[in-house]
Amino acid sequence: MSSGVVIAAWNSRRMDSMSDSPNLLTFLSAPRQHEQPFAWRDGKPLSHACVAAQVAAWRRVLSSQAGSCFALYSSDSATFACILLGAWQAGKTVYLPGDVLPATCANLGKLVDGYLGDFPPQYAPLTEAPLTAAEADGARPAFKALSPDFPALVIYTSGSTGEPQAVPKFLSQLAAEVASLEQLFGGRMGAADIVATVSHQHIYGLLFKVLWPLTAGRVIHARQLEYLNEFQPLSGKQIVLVSSPAHLKRLPAAFSSDQAAAIRVIFSSGGPLPSEVAAAAGRALGSIPIEVYGSSETGGVAWRQRVAGADDSWQAMPAVAWRVAANDEVLEISSPHLPDAGWHALADQVQAVDRQRFRLKGRVDRIVKVEEKRISLDGLERYLKAITLVADARVVLVEQPELQQRQRIAAFVVLSASGSEMLAAQGKLALNRLLREGIAHAVEAIALPRSWRYLDALPVNAQGKTTRADLLALLEPAAGAGPAPAPRKPGERLLEQEPQRVLLELTVPADLLYFNGHFEGAPILPGVVQLDWAISYGRRYFALAPHFLGMLGLKFQRAITPGMVVQLELLHDLQKSSLAFRLFSVAGQHASGRITFGAGHAAS
Repeated sequence: MSSGVVIAAWNSRRMDSMSDSPNLLTFLSAPRQHEQPFAWRDGKPLSHACVAAQVAAWRRVLSSQAGSCFALYSSDSATFACILLGAWQAGKTVYLPGDVLPATCANLGKLVDGYLGDFPPQYAPLTEAPLTAAEADGARPAFKALSPDFPALVIYTSGSTGEPQAVPKFLSQLAAEVASLEQLFGGRMGAADIVATVSHQHIYGLLFKVLWPLTAGRVIHARQLEYLNEFQPLSGKQIVLVSSPAHLKRLPAAFSSDQAAAIRVIFSSGGPLPSEVAAAAGRALGSIPIEVYGSSETGGVAWRQRVAGADDSWQAMPAVAWRVAANDEVLEISSPHLPDAGWHALADQVQAVDRQRFRLKGRVDRIVKVEEKRISLDGLERYLKAITLVADARVVLVEQPELQQRQRIAAFVVLSASGSEMLAAQGKLALNRLLREGIAHAVEAIALPRSWRYLDALPVNAQGKTTRADLLALLEPAAGAGPAPAPRKPGERLLEQEPQRVLLELTVPADLLYFNGHFEGAPILPGVVQLDWAISYGRRYFALAPHFLGMLGLKFQRAITPGMVVQLELLHDLQKSSLAFRLFSVAGQHASGRITFGAGHAAS
């Protein structure tokens, strides 16, 4: 018998012990209808009875809608849960996109029969389901039992190594995963509330901040935290923090004792957490994060918590059987979190430690070919991160056959303090050369990066992942014979979109044209450029009146420097014909104001 089969048999004996865990299928057929809180929204409780009424209303509305497939996007976790459960009760399969970008919506249009929640108005989304008088009084039909084979969801991968892929999920898969999580971690969590910095539009957030708390009766916080320093504990309440490496790498400089004392358990997923970050989180927040390893396709696979004395290996979850393929050392699993009982090969190479644990060795899908030479992108990143000038790095293969460009490796580097000092003192070309020399001993010349971008932080999506698409968006347009012109616009990513509100993430290029001469030796982004960006993006997303009239309450509080990642929030007031904006980041608010528009010219 191979070691993989032994491990499969050992884990299979654990499946029966999950029968005592809270059952998602049971909850969905008989949700709680008492007045105890289900969620907190802006400090106010939302009761289980209120949620049950809203679920019934959504079921009634959606039962009258033709078609069986609906796309759902909502930034509020409580609203999201009500729509999701109502759709399931109405027999609808729900598609969960990671964003509402135009390309995403256009692709969904080929697949779904309607839209729910916060989609742009041109898609005519159903945004609310008003209660009837009877529903408001508590009279509602009994909830129906849902089949384990019900095709509940189609979710999308993060696209970390390519284009996002659609992944269907049966209700039985979600129920099995909720049971596994409660069996593993429920005792540690107790009755703590759930607070998250990640989105429920992806499998990790969906399970940890919606389906699992719903089933186990834990209270959720409806609003997603953009940054950890926004967390304000409720008096006497303990919380479970559902986060990601990207957020935990950016811990606030000062985290109060009250905030730390309120945190009972921390979860992290979306990528391995560096050991030093895990230790720093333990010191600052009072709890070493529990890391969860898995994917959209597989669900949860394994976990680890690197307390003192622990190594870097991962322990398989209950009922997850695993083995190591002999030919290429990739991890293969069999799990009730998958749609069938067969073996599923992941894209990760592993080394077995014992019957329960394995170590990750790298992804096989990050082996690329450049001019017929095999190159490990993981290996390149490890060599770069070993250089003292580098704090973090990602590399990608850039292919532009439509432009008849040669394949090339692009590097995106977050510098250490010493690296930043060298960049300021000697410039980009000197630093490029030094980093290339620093890895030249380990890789072939064809694998040396030809494009370099220096960033304050790697861009992350709502799930805390750095995707290939986001990195490629930061590259300058392909150059002709001469040097590429300095960019005039930031790298951009749409985070949230509502009818009259947009939230964008902007990555300010280190070599932005407008830093030239403003100011020598200590460049900052001019205020007039910040205004221009606000107006430009405002005109892109809203139907603003044609003429600029004036500005109100304009404030510039903090400088924006090269490579900084900031968020731009735009609010369109139709009645006042104005556009309010604010630019903010982990450092605080940078600028804000209100711009007025009209049909005529401003008075001179």
